[in-house]
Amino acid sequence: MKLAEKLGLAALHRFDPETAHGLSIKALRAGLAPMPGPVTSARLATEIAGLRLPNPVGLAAGFDKNGEVLTPLSHAGFGFIEVGAVTPRPQPGNPKPRLFRLTEDKAAINRFGFNNEGMEVMAQRLANRPADAVIGLNLGANKDSDDRPGDFAKVLAHCAAHLDFATVNVSSPNTEKLRDLQGKAALGVLLGGVIETRDALPRPLPIFLKIAPDLTEAELQDIADVAVETGVDAVIATNTTLSREGLRSAHKSEQGGLSGAPLFEKSTRVLAKLSQLTEGNLPLIGVGGVSTADQAYAKICAGASAVQFYTAMVYGGLSLAAEIAQDLDDLLAQDGFDTVAQAVGSKRGDWL
Repeated sequence: MKLAEKLGLAALHRFDPETAHGLSIKALRAGLAPMPGPVTSARLATEIAGLRLPNPVGLAAGFDKNGEVLTPLSHAGFGFIEVGAVTPRPQPGNPKPRLFRLTEDKAAINRFGFNNEGMEVMAQRLANRPADAVIGLNLGANKDSDDRPGDFAKVLAHCAAHLDFATVNVSSPNTEKLRDLQGKAALGVLLGGVIETRDALPRPLPIFLKIAPDLTEAELQDIADVAVETGVDAVIATNTTLSREGLRSAHKSEQGGLSGAPLFEKSTRVLAKLSQLTEGNLPLIGVGGVSTADQAYAKICAGASAVQFYTAMVYGGLSLAAEIAQDLDDLLAQDGFDTVAQAVGSKRGDWL
């Protein structure tokens, strides 16, 4: 991390977390951020669900909720970007404060509740997206909707023309009863509707499913079965956790989803188990606690074809994207892998 970025992060940490996040979006819009351009090599370039990625290091949903800084993010070194979550109608989310830094734990707790400007605004911004980036949208449902499964399909239909992939997000802990949609019957109905909508598009695109880390082995088996049966193209494992085990920070008891360093081991074990249950036949994206190339590599070896991160940028800055990708190239070379794909699942047993 360069000195200017260190000073910028120190300045942002003087503000409350949500204000600091807003300022970081403004800084990106003004061009005040590292822009190394695409980070790639023959070893890093990979493919997932038919999408060709320059590298397997992606930005997780939640950072750019409303698609405000698509162009600068596409030049920050990420192999792919996920924006949102977006709901059909705009909604304010939960009352503030709703985002908390857990500095001693290198973590964060949020209870945003799908605050966003709605699919109309998102579609307008996506229409002006950079053509050379891989960009996906995290689909959400309005809190007061009487047809939450229908909301996911509605957002997909409205925004699909400008997307490379879309993610069905039933794993946020901050919308009441949303995680109930991860049950086998409900999930089957939801995904069936989204896939039907996708198949009717002029240009069908991959559909991903994002799951929670707080699942039993039986629940994971159900999700694996439904994902395969409905034809989901990949699973993102995992979203934030409700666990508070081992935390030290003052805000450790706040309600919401925990992300960052404490989630790494738990999310990686879920990832490896899901890889085992699907026998490596369903592409997986590993997210949760990634802040170094070693951790990104561990998730790949546990079964992930690609990884995502977000919370680590709160403590390590945007330059982490390029750093992790470049260092990952070295780690793959050290172990004799010519491509990312060769490493996927190579040490899955270590996490089971």
